[in-house]
Amino acid sequence: MAAMGFEEYVRYDAIGLAELIRGGAVNAAEVAEAAIARAETVNPRINAIVERLYDTARSAATAGLSGPLAGVPWGVKDLGHEIGGVTITSGSQGFRDYRPAEDSLSVKRMRKAGLNLILTTTSPEFGLTVTTESTLHGQTRNPWNLERTSGGSSGGASAVVAAGIMPAAHATDGGGSIRVPAACCGLFGVKPSRGRTPVAVGRTEGWNGLGVSHAVTRTVRDSALLLDLMQGPEPGSRYVAPPPKGSFLEAAGRAPSKRLRIALQLSAASGVAVDPICVDAARDAAKLCEALGHWVEEAAPTVDAEALGTAMAVTTSSHTAAAFAARAKALGRLMTKDDMEEATGGFVHLGESYTALDMVAADQAFMTAAIAVARFQETYDLILTPVLAKPPVKLGEVALNQPLSHYGANFSAFCPFTALANQTGQPAMSVPLFWSEGLPIGVQFAARLGEEETLFSLAYELEQARPWFDRRPPL
Repeated sequence: MAAMGFEEYVRYDAIGLAELIRGGAVNAAEVAEAAIARAETVNPRINAIVERLYDTARSAATAGLSGPLAGVPWGVKDLGHEIGGVTITSGSQGFRDYRPAEDSLSVKRMRKAGLNLILTTTSPEFGLTVTTESTLHGQTRNPWNLERTSGGSSGGASAVVAAGIMPAAHATDGGGSIRVPAACCGLFGVKPSRGRTPVAVGRTEGWNGLGVSHAVTRTVRDSALLLDLMQGPEPGSRYVAPPPKGSFLEAAGRAPSKRLRIALQLSAASGVAVDPICVDAARDAAKLCEALGHWVEEAAPTVDAEALGTAMAVTTSSHTAAAFAARAKALGRLMTKDDMEEATGGFVHLGESYTALDMVAADQAFMTAAIAVARFQETYDLILTPVLAKPPVKLGEVALNQPLSHYGANFSAFCPFTALANQTGQPAMSVPLFWSEGLPIGVQFAARLGEEETLFSLAYELEQARPWFDRRPPL
């Protein structure tokens, strides 16, 4: 069998690889071997892989895969999306030997699409931060600069895609965990509307609805097709996102049908300082949108940042405490500080101290913000902001292996923009339009609930105007 070289392999996105396989130019086994070879070449430098599923991937490739993306190499995030018989650690010492018995619905849909599961990708413990570092798996490094974060919590996914191991990978987002790593690694990342995609075995929502599942990709069309294939109600869902008017892939192949009204927000609601480079990136994106015929003005919704910060702490801490309590029960022993990161221990302690009334107040804060943003977007189709308040920070700065107070201050100074879309449920995307000193600087667009099609159509326009596919890190 002739080997598919890396320079040939990396020229294609997921749709392109699937077309090659379908047309017989290559076969799924050759493509799998190209992905595996690249993984083994670059992972010692980026440290983004948890489980290598090479043998089962090779078997699947030779046995025959079917679906729109048949034979395309794929990575599943090591957090909350079970693969039957595969260890899913959630980046935690306390879960290092957790092996689920069945596939989650999301993984079943991945398999139905024909995706070939090659590996699982790193995540920080329970996705609690926007870097991908853990005591269990070490530091995942940004392929653009190995001393910087690849983002989080889907930083393993962003690293394997940016490094050319695969054209797209599974990612999840509870407060920015798709958009942040996409921004850090020069990728395209969409956080879907709440209720758009499945979550995990035995759950139909994560973090009381904050969490969603999708992907990071190198092209807009890959993201759109993946969402077409992954979306849809699941049994027992409390709510389902508004259905799209057509396919997302169709939306990603055309410009918006009207001139969009875009609000440009340059300041964080929390008041933290925003690096001038990140402001420049957002202003640059605004000018590009204007050049494409859209209408942009500086404006921002009014939300209570303090109340939302408290609500986020209540929600994430309570769920973290509950997860470790359930694990303790399953193991038949108490969880200790050796089972979790230092900051995670702080989350658990906080979660154990909150009351049901605190959770109700948190939910009310989210609803209040959702109403305020929805009213604001009666005027504006999209809200444009930086993704982050700083370029990708150095490894260690927002890691969980430090006291919760130190971690919290560093986190807040780095990531003040993305969580609002999780709290309101609306879709948002990170688009790689700007670089500074060799590092990508992402910009975020947030749409109304259920209006991912608007995002994909604008992203198509932006991608045509300023292509990024051929920008690759110097690994």
